[in-house]
Amino acid sequence: MLFETREFTLKDGRKALLLNPEEEHAQGLLDYLIKSAEETDFLLRYPEECGRYTLEGEKKLLESMKGSPNDLFLTCTVDGKVAGNCHLMMNGQMKIKHRANVAIALLKEYWGLGIGTAMFEAMLDVAKANPDLMQVELEVVEGNDRAIGLYKKMGFEVYGVRPRAIKLKDGTLLSETLMVNKLR
Repeated sequence: MLFETREFTLKDGRKALLLNPEEEHAQGLLDYLIKSAEETDFLLRYPEECGRYTLEGEKKLLESMKGSPNDLFLTCTVDGKVAGNCHLMMNGQMKIKHRANVAIALLKEYWGLGIGTAMFEAMLDVAKANPDLMQVELEVVEGNDRAIGLYKKMGFEVYGVRPRAIKLKDGTLLSETLMVNKLR
């Protein structure tokens, strides 16, 4: 899905861009995937699982996302570097066409600068403009209190818990909190 690039100012005064990533961002996105997975256990992948992604595959994915009516893929860049991304996945099946799911991640050095809020505002603008969508859903890993705070600020509310949803390498089991933003 195409998105008109937005510029905004970070809390530290730097400028950032929200955009549909292009082929030129593919390597930066691959590097970001690995680094973000190294920085937190709140994502669903470990760094070593990112090895299956290739530069050519990433370029093809980016091209397909632009043409997809059911996917909005936003990347935030700061000083030309990938800082984070947000993916809104809409459903094409009639019974669940009113629902979408969102995933977001930021590199740690960009936490607390307003990027998460900007990405969610942009994503929710797109979601609200779609007359079929009635709600946006997400899952958040137990202990990710920063994310839960952002999601609540953006209008999401808790509707359930999925116990034992995540199993870490050391055997620790974590729950996922299920959240929803009812658009209408």
